[in-house]
Amino acid sequence: MIRVVVVDDQQVMREGLVALLGLLDGIEVAGAAGDGRQALDLLRHTAADVVLMDLRMPVLDGVAATRLLKRDHPEVAVVVLTTYADDSSIADAVRAGARGYLTKDAGRAEIGAAVRSAANGQAIFAAEVSDRLAAALDARSVTRAKVELPDGLTTREAEVLGLITRGLSNPEIAAELFSGEATVKSHINHAFAKIGVRNRAEAVRYGLEKGL
Repeated sequence: MIRVVVVDDQQVMREGLVALLGLLDGIEVAGAAGDGRQALDLLRHTAADVVLMDLRMPVLDGVAATRLLKRDHPEVAVVVLTTYADDSSIADAVRAGARGYLTKDAGRAEIGAAVRSAANGQAIFAAEVSDRLAAALDARSVTRAKVELPDGLTTREAEVLGLITRGLSNPEIAAELFSGEATVKSHINHAFAKIGVRNRAEAVRYGLEKGL
């Protein structure tokens, strides 16, 4: 059974999600909370596989709660379920560690699929969210392509080196680029080989020298 915690400040929405999840095979509700702080308190003594997280909540919002949750419970997956699908909300949630992002017009099948995917280590996004992510990545690639890159680096390798230079860890880089950690490690290995460095400290010096 996949154990799910529901976090939403609107009682009717929270109770509706609890009821909906109770109808899905292989899923059980482990608890519910009205804000991010309540959710973190609940997870201290309640085992869960997935947290279904609203974004705009009092006391502690969904982005801050996701960031703290992933710090304290990295094994728990977060799927955002919110009214908002603007670029800023999506980016903030993904960078905080959310593994999925749905809007509240999602149906029972879509929510169930997102919970199961997140529990299995996969990311899932609503179609409109995926379109926004793709557009953001395309815009970033166009911007970087205008700059001549040193040592045969690809645009993505240069981007990864730039994030290393800023001090980001592999999981943080993966969130920044909406990518998997394995993919990030592959980019790092290729970039390190091209620029002739052996560790992150040398990569940071290179990044500073090259203005990455």
